[in-house]
Amino acid sequence: MEGFFTQSIIYLAAAVLCVPLAKKLGLSSVIGYLIAGMLIGPFLLGFVGEEGKDIMHFAEFGVVMMLFLIGLELEPQNLWRMRKLILGAGLSQVAGTTIFIAAAAIFSGLAWNQSLAVALAIAMSSTAIVMQSLKEKGLMQSAAGQHSFAVLLFQDISVIPILAIIPLLALTVTDISSEHVSYLETFPGWVQTLVVLSAVGLVILIGRYAIVPLLRLVARTRLRELFTASALLIVIGIAYLMTLVGLSPALGTFLAGVILAGSEFRHELESDLDPFKGLLLGLFFMAVGASINFNLIAEQPWIIFSSTLLIMAGKFAVLFIIGKVFRLSIGQNLIFSIGLAGVGEFAFVLFSFISQLRITGQETTDMLMAITAISMAVSPVLMLINEKFLLVKFGVSKKPEQDADKIDEQHKVIIAGFSHFGSTIGRFLRANGVEATILDNNTDTVDLLRRMGFKVFYGDATRPDLLESAGAAEAKILISAVDSPETAIQISETVKKHFPRLQLLVRSKNRFDAYELMDIGITDIYRENLDTSIRLGRDVLVKLGFRSYSVHRAAQNFLRYDEEAMKDLAAQRHNMKEYISGVREKIGLQEALLRRDLDYNPSETDHAWDSDHLRQAITGKT
Repeated sequence: MEGFFTQSIIYLAAAVLCVPLAKKLGLSSVIGYLIAGMLIGPFLLGFVGEEGKDIMHFAEFGVVMMLFLIGLELEPQNLWRMRKLILGAGLSQVAGTTIFIAAAAIFSGLAWNQSLAVALAIAMSSTAIVMQSLKEKGLMQSAAGQHSFAVLLFQDISVIPILAIIPLLALTVTDISSEHVSYLETFPGWVQTLVVLSAVGLVILIGRYAIVPLLRLVARTRLRELFTASALLIVIGIAYLMTLVGLSPALGTFLAGVILAGSEFRHELESDLDPFKGLLLGLFFMAVGASINFNLIAEQPWIIFSSTLLIMAGKFAVLFIIGKVFRLSIGQNLIFSIGLAGVGEFAFVLFSFISQLRITGQETTDMLMAITAISMAVSPVLMLINEKFLLVKFGVSKKPEQDADKIDEQHKVIIAGFSHFGSTIGRFLRANGVEATILDNNTDTVDLLRRMGFKVFYGDATRPDLLESAGAAEAKILISAVDSPETAIQISETVKKHFPRLQLLVRSKNRFDAYELMDIGITDIYRENLDTSIRLGRDVLVKLGFRSYSVHRAAQNFLRYDEEAMKDLAAQRHNMKEYISGVREKIGLQEALLRRDLDYNPSETDHAWDSDHLRQAITGKT
């Protein structure tokens, strides 16, 4: 117990000291954790010894939890919509990188089976580092973020066949200790396949028919800590099930997250698990930093650093070509290619497996693990260099200071997010003589809009200093038109805290995103599909012979009744039974009110706004 407390104090103290320092210097938190791990590791200060490897296995659970949370953000239909990107970009990356690395390894003198095994491991990229960095910079919804996610997801899926292929590359039969063998390895191949498919099907069934009823039962207790325990039970239980059948636990929990993405408990699960995910990921990054063997690097620096450079350059080249094929702009392609150029955390597991099978010698395995750790440590630094220098050099983005210098014409209106939704608002305002200060952090969007003649500033609207430079202190209105609901909430919280006099008009994707905005005090909320849906229904009624003015009035009443109902239903949304009952009641009331309005103003005698009817009345012609 004393050793546990000592180790806890060392890890926590190193994180508390190094991460704020890294953030102060403008670096990402990932770099701070890596530096902390290097300092306390066995090869520098020596506070952590060989037990760092055990901590690595424990900390890898942070990656598992992160995949579950990512799955919660993706509904199954969105995942199906990305299938071509996942298969196209993901398969191209794994196959292209494997061929390049295997060829280079054969050229360096390794046997073909060793080269292929090593190449398959090196083809993996770091889900933890890439996804964490993209989330910190708000780039998950960008083209680079979507392509990175697709490739990383395919890599997680490809772990299953890779684990099956590697034993076939062992030219000699090797006994593996029982602690590394799954329960399935004693069964025939067809039985293993059947059990694996059954396990995946079981996760789907559990997610759809067992977990949600369980969470509803727990929610009725109104004990927050019990709900947190239930969330941890879901993740740990599914990860354990996947481990039993020899599958990636990260893949299993991701699948469970996707299934639960449409449930009413999605946001509660996210908020309960996010602190655990952050802490475990931080521990994982520190374990990576502590695992870097500086003694081995000092003995063979030329071989290790040149190999690391060759591997990352090769992966970058493959990824950059894929980005070109998928028509990414130069800025998005650099974010995509540099981010995924490092070797991933799962390579540690694969190299250990390769060593147990005696495909490679221990010295080669140690060297490969050192290369993997170095590439993981270097990746966040390269991403920072790309953001600060390369994107600026290519004219894709500007430094925040340069943007602020150019925001000299401050307007009464600020628009954050200028994709299709925001640009429509901006064009409408400009057509009516109202200029707006436009902010967007998607380099593709900024580049395109500048070429179209819009004055757009690259930057993250969640940052108070950027809003200050955009004139938020003097402006009257800020329109949050960003795609991401999470970013919209961050912008709203930043504005309410630092610019309380600024009026907020916020876009939401649906009713449940609107509820979250209402929880933090936002009153002017605009659901992106509501007006379009009502306009389409209004046009249908006109085409069926209803009068324009009657239809317009009915549409306005429908919108008003719906907004009032949403405010009343917000408090019931956590209890699905009450919520469904309330929705049915509100729908019935809404339809009754609209029918009453229609009976009070019959459309047959209501001829306002119909020019065709007036023309007929005057001329007597049809």
